Amino acid sequence: MFAAERRQLILEMVRANGAVSLRELARVVQTSEVTVRRDVRALEAEGLLDRRHGGAVLPGGFTRESGFPQKSHLATAEKTAIADLAASFVEEGEAIVVGAGTTTQELARRLARVPGLTVVTNSLLVAQALAHANRVEVVMTGGTLRGSNYALVGSGAEQSLQGLRVSRAFLSGSGLTAERGLSTSNMLSASVDRALVQAAAEVVVLADHTKLGTDTMFQTVPTDVITRLVTDEPPGHDDRAATELQALADQGVQIAVAGGSGAQGGDQTPARDQRRRDVPLPAPRRGQVPGGTPGLRSAGVLAGESPERERAARVADLRRR
Repeated sequence: MFAAERRQLILEMVRANGAVSLRELARVVQTSEVTVRRDVRALEAEGLLDRRHGGAVLPGGFTRESGFPQKSHLATAEKTAIADLAASFVEEGEAIVVGAGTTTQELARRLARVPGLTVVTNSLLVAQALAHANRVEVVMTGGTLRGSNYALVGSGAEQSLQGLRVSRAFLSGSGLTAERGLSTSNMLSASVDRALVQAAAEVVVLADHTKLGTDTMFQTVPTDVITRLVTDEPPGHDDRAATELQALADQGVQIAVAGGSGAQGGDQTPARDQRRRDVPLPAPRRGQVPGGTPGLRSAGVLAGESPERERAARVADLRRR
């Protein structure tokens, strides 16, 4: 395929979906991610699309939110691996809240087999995934239906969460940075997500590597409130993702990386601790007793090695863990 043909196909995919990962673009045009990245850079120079960490979006993508049909086709393998791993953190008999999103929908499918579980959600898709689970109780919030992501939002949803207390909240979003935490492109969705967070003792964020380093309009969960991030293993050349993971770990977020090669599809809940790789906390958080274990940085990095070896060490540490 000639470069012009590749770029036209890339542009058509971005226009159809709103946002597409480099990995998916490379798969469709049958070339390397390095080549696709070069094509995306050329299209950006022409003003036809915007580059985002790990992918490409339509111009003005900072304020634009893709609808559910578009999101459901993005990073599907990564979302499956993340959902498998996130489900392993849920215990029998727990009460949890699960926010709206395509990744949380995948999680809900795996939670259907957890006995005695109570799930509070504002997502019709999450509720639908659990509708026939006879051992799971589903509690829906009130609110106004937002059709683009099948979620209940507004004052009715927020008021129904007042006085609620659960063990964990599982949330997704449009972007995640160490500076601002989790964010989304819609004000109403952000407001409900904040109410979900207030109801939980711990906050678990589900975000694939393409969202790392992406910042959108409305902050939902500040970094210092996030207990754990469940993500997929970034590509070896993705220095930005490794850097962002390091920065999140430096701020006390526990990082659990789902191994791509070991991920399994389907609705089965994975065995406890399968594919779980937690990065230990590098420093005490708010209310935490000092004396934790070292974080992601290797001895070579601390000794002042070159930036290239530092990035390689970060990625190697993530893979090893």
